[in-house]
Formats: sequence, C-alpha cells, structure tokens
Amino acid sequence: MAQLEQFTTPVDTVVSRMRALEAALPERDGVAVFNRVYLAVTEEVDRHIDTGRFTDPAAAVTLDVRFARRYLDAVDAAADDRRPPACWRPLFQLRRHPGVRPLQFALAGINAHIGHDLALAVVDACRSLDCEPADLEDEFDRVGELLVTLEERVREELMPGPDLLQIADPLTHLIGAWSLDRARDATWAAARALWALRRLPDVAGEFTLRLDAAVGFAGRMLLTPLRD
Repeated sequence: MAQLEQFTTPVDTVVSRMRALEAALPERDGVAVFNRVYLAVTEEVDRHIDTGRFTDPAAAVTLDVRFARRYLDAVDAAADDRRPPACWRPLFQLRRHPGVRPLQFALAGINAHIGHDLALAVVDACRSLDCEPADLEDEFDRVGELLVTLEERVREELMPGPDLLQIADPLTHLIGAWSLDRARDATWAAARALWALRRLPDVAGEFTLRLDAAVGFAGRMLLTPLRD
C-alpha cells in the first residue's frame, strides 16, 4: 500500500474544514449539530492514527478522507443550491425545523454518512489503494468502534429529561428503531456488493441509487417533528 506521506489531502485538512463549518453555522442548525458529532469522530480518528492505533495508517487516512469528502461535498451541494444525495436531503431540508430535536439531527446525519457514504468511501479507497475491501476491514472496524462509542455519548448528552420520563417521550421510541450496529453491518455488505459489481457499472449505479434512496427514507423518519 502507499506510504502515508504521499497523501496530499490529510485528515487535518478535513478537520479544518469541519471546524470552519462549526464556526460559521448557528448552534441549533441541524447540520451544525451533526457537524459537531462528526468533527469529534474525525479528531479521534486522527489521534488514533498519530498514536499508531491503526495497523495501516495510510489506508486509514485514505478511507477517512474519502469518507469525509462525501459529507463535505453534500454540504457544498446544498450551499450552491444543487441537490445533495437523497440520503442527505432530509437533514438539509429540515435543518431549521423547530419540532426536530438535536438528537434527531445528529442521528439523521450519522445515518446518512454511515448508511450511504461509508460504503462508497470503502470502494473509493480500494480503487485508490489497489486493494480489496477485506484489506480495509480492520480500518473499517476501528472507525466503526469509535462511532459506536460516540453514538452512545451523543444519546446520553442530547436525550432530554430524566430517565423515568424518557420512557414516555416519543423521541425514545423513534430513535429506538435505528441502530448504528445494524447500519454498520449493512454498510459493510453494501461495500462488498458494490466492489463485486464494479465491472457492471449499470448495475452498480442502480444499486447505489437504491441504497441512497433507502437511507434517505430512514433519515426522513428519524427527523419526524415531535411535540415537546
């Protein structure tokens, strides 16, 4: 695999871009809520790379940067009045809705980025590194472990009300229908399928469109406005 110093777009570049977004967006904006979550993940990945927690740091950087670019491309598309992928549209459309809570924004962004972008990023990274998805499985799993840890923290920080009241809160039932672990497993299967279909571009394109639409539908459900 390529050496780490050959990469011209390091993790630091995407971290800087996300920090700029954090400074520019209103705190309550739904994209800002997700951006804070994703910035924390990316900074943690960067620390793990710097401390040698990844067995192949070059592969980890490649996967992480291509993963982040898909989110940043969606941000740019929305800012330029272009249509972002279907998986991201609910978040951009409802980002200022007063009936949507911060936890919903965070999970909808995670759903879009994990359910759609990560599968495509694995394929992008395999093409760049001239390797198979199996060669990136350790990096995929390590990033997934960080995401699971962060998702637990996000739920704790953004879930409103004392524990005894959460049972009756409709938000509890809404977010209980979505699981990061299940989404991650489905993403790995989608990445492997897309790689197997790489020599059938028409079929791969249709698969990608359907994946995008399905993840977007789940995101729209996660963003169902709720009464306080």
